[in-house]
Amino acid sequence: MLLIVAVFVLGYVAIAFEHPIKVNKSASALVTAGLLWTIYSFLGSHEHVVEQLNEHLSGTAAIVFFLMAAMTIVEVIDAHNGFEVITSRIHTRSHRVLLWMIGFVTFFLSSILDNLTTTIVMISLTRRLLPRQQDRLLFAGMIVIAANAGGAWTPIGDVTTTMLWIGGRISSLNIIKALIVPSLINLIVPLAVISWFIKGEIAAPAVTDASESRGKASLRERNIMFVLGIGTLVAVPVFKTITHLPPYIGILFGLGILWCVGELLHHEKTDEEKEPLTLVRALKRIDMSAIVFFLGILLAVASLESTGQLGALAQWLEKVVGNQTIIILITGLVSAVIDNVPLVAASMGMYPIATYPQDHFLWEFLAYCAGTGGSILIIGSAAGVAAMGLERITFFWYVRKISGLALLGYIAGALAYIVQYKLLH
Repeated sequence: MLLIVAVFVLGYVAIAFEHPIKVNKSASALVTAGLLWTIYSFLGSHEHVVEQLNEHLSGTAAIVFFLMAAMTIVEVIDAHNGFEVITSRIHTRSHRVLLWMIGFVTFFLSSILDNLTTTIVMISLTRRLLPRQQDRLLFAGMIVIAANAGGAWTPIGDVTTTMLWIGGRISSLNIIKALIVPSLINLIVPLAVISWFIKGEIAAPAVTDASESRGKASLRERNIMFVLGIGTLVAVPVFKTITHLPPYIGILFGLGILWCVGELLHHEKTDEEKEPLTLVRALKRIDMSAIVFFLGILLAVASLESTGQLGALAQWLEKVVGNQTIIILITGLVSAVIDNVPLVAASMGMYPIATYPQDHFLWEFLAYCAGTGGSILIIGSAAGVAAMGLERITFFWYVRKISGLALLGYIAGALAYIVQYKLLH
């Protein structure tokens, strides 16, 4: 099994050094996933490995379908200039003020949507506000921190918090009360630090001219597609709660409705006029490289879970460290390197609910750490992976500019939660 760990580490290094080695990170992720599962197949029972792979594939496909649908909806809204509904109301010329505004909008939006969808929406928004990519990179990094922080304090905002909620480890109202303040601190501390360094005004107009890739939509069409698109994204958690079906079914259902409405809205236009506005065009414009990268990463991490490496890591920490607070802090840090979902799953298996009942310190603190620790590295969360693909953020740029700020916010929020817990209990 050491070979599997070694291959994963080498694949991780290849992803991190994407530009020096001139190999796309998506290719490295796919090769890593393929090698890991091939090695596991030779080392274990073939039938058992195939069964495990199929189980992971269903979960991975659900996330990939969700990502594709969310990105397509955002592209449709953008094609109709829908984000002007928001950008037209932002009149500040200050980078500093705009950064705070984007940070807080992302934080609260991700508590309703999932942090992945929120990141896609907000990065699309910053593209409308800041046409120059070098201006957007810092904003993208803060969007990752804000999205992860905002998703941690509600049961529907982050997949790990949702896991704990569905598993009966936390209750919805209690987790909101317990984590909203630490999560806010997780965001405010990095924002405050950046505010000392960022300065100047936005160089370009807040709303740029429509590009050739976007068609001419009327005000009515713009508003309808914006409301329906955002409404679809917001309705996904409600759909899941009512039907108990996976979120990807809800968002695909909404995508189908959006597609039908778009066809009806533009049925009187000529093919040339409506082509830039169609959902078919939006499907062609989504970043498939980012989706393939996400697929490879998820399958690679799934192999570590199936081979027991993640479970062994959790048990080793319990034996060597002992202190639960430190273990959970470390779990959050580890989630910056590997996916937090299997880490939380392993933790839920390690600590029986009979010993650690609902809303115990352990579960609340785990929700915070697992939800926000992924911000420390760009590939540590779905939000980071999406930002990496959408804005072409390099691994080492993020480490130099954002990782230290994310770590500072992570520690500050963790301390705030511990102090808050001791005061209230």
